[in-house]
Amino acid sequence: MSVIMVKELELLEQFRDLSLVCELSPQSVKLGMMKINSEFLNSIKEAQKADVKCVDLSIDSNQTKDSDFKVDDQGVLLF
Repeated sequence: MSVIMVKELELLEQFRDLSLVCELSPQSVKLGMMKINSEFLNSIKEAQKADVKCVDLSIDSNQTKDSDFKVDDQGVLLF
């Protein structure tokens, strides 16, 4: 396999990992919904799992709608 083909495959894999949604039309291509993961955010999420008070707050936020704390789509407790 040539170097160009290897680079092309790497770029295709990186493009796939961006989780883009493509919308095709006769005159354009629209890309959207890119999701970027943050290692910092992941470390916060993991630390919250080990913190008893954060676990209690996340359980309480799921049970009451009036809570100032919410758990986002990624499982991170937010105020």
